[in-house]
Amino acid sequence: MRWVPAVLVALLLLVQGDLWLGKGNLPHVMSLRKQLAQQRALNAQARERNARVAAEVADLKEGQEMIEEKARYDLGLVRPNEILVRINARH
Repeated sequence: MRWVPAVLVALLLLVQGDLWLGKGNLPHVMSLRKQLAQQRALNAQARERNARVAAEVADLKEGQEMIEEKARYDLGLVRPNEILVRINARH
């Protein structure tokens, strides 16, 4: 009966060895959790950016005001009889 504790200790060492050195060891799991947190943060940023783009697309589909604003800002649109004045603010 003295061999039972020795077998149990050997099994415990096997389980602990697998936990620390095996395929799903703790350092690897912690690294994967860190990567998962980083990916979730990137996904949240992408969702926010997608929501902004979707709102802009909806505005472009609905009205001419957004199109005119984009043309004025991006392309420098000026209507006839308008004067364009640009002010560069320096802090």
